[in-house]
Amino acid sequence: MLPLLLGAVTSLSAMCAGSVLLLRTSRGSKLLAGRIEQVVTPHGRAGAGVERPGAAAAARRSEQTGAQAIGAAGLARFERLFGCTPSCREASSLRWWIVLPVALVISRAVLELLVAVVGPLAAFATPVLWVMFSRMWWKRAEQKRRAALYTQFPDTLGMLVRAVRVGIPVSEAIRSAAREQPAPTSHVLAALSDQLSVGIPLDEALKAMADQCGLSEYRFFATALTLQAQTGGGLTETLENLADVIRKRLALRARAHALAGEARMSAAIIGILPIVAGIALLVLNPEYISLLITDPTGNTILAVAILMMGCGIMSMRAIIRKSLS
Repeated sequence: MLPLLLGAVTSLSAMCAGSVLLLRTSRGSKLLAGRIEQVVTPHGRAGAGVERPGAAAAARRSEQTGAQAIGAAGLARFERLFGCTPSCREASSLRWWIVLPVALVISRAVLELLVAVVGPLAAFATPVLWVMFSRMWWKRAEQKRRAALYTQFPDTLGMLVRAVRVGIPVSEAIRSAAREQPAPTSHVLAALSDQLSVGIPLDEALKAMADQCGLSEYRFFATALTLQAQTGGGLTETLENLADVIRKRLALRARAHALAGEARMSAAIIGILPIVAGIALLVLNPEYISLLITDPTGNTILAVAILMMGCGIMSMRAIIRKSLS
């Protein structure tokens, strides 16, 4: 009874995190409105006999702007906590309002295993597990997005080189590449083209694009375009060399993945074998395997086995990923 009560309390507190954040935002808005009123009131008294038509509207606009700024700051803190940044949401195949409840359900399932092993005090780990699984999902989505950007980058550079070589301006070449390239490269180049269209300087737009992508190759591309715009020089040769280097690195990474295929297959077999053995025992001798479910000691043994198997699979995946990076 106590573990269920603790789990319910911690789940309720985790689900109310968004409400607490909204309450803090509302409180900050009220404080800001009070400060604005303190600043505006003396000036209103000084000009009591003169009516200013736009003063009230300006005060309301400033109050709304301040409330929006506080709300944006609270939302940014929420995004940093759960790892749900705009680029991650764009890369994810699921909406954030689906990912967060699913992460909460998974954290509750893992929590039941921890309660069986550690005890009722493990129920307080629900918020931590919720945040951890959510951040893991968004991080994986961001890694897939960066891998797609990296894979598509050589073809994008080749298209830009051909466009610049025939005399098309760089801005128009970027707009053309945004229309021709697949996602997510098309989104990145379209955002860059839109920024250039509204008058943002080329170096600032390129720096923002490189920071958003998070790839060193995009930073080098931004540096090359910025230097060419300021000093001139052979842009096509630089971009061709960069595309050639990236293609060679992609070929080397593909070779490494092929060589690591045996290790990945071994990890998959080791992870699947206990599940197959458990199903076989359940079919051949149900009474023997049912002790893991009906007996309290069996529940503890099953929870420890599942946790150890999960830790082992995650360790093998981390080792393989580290060797390929």
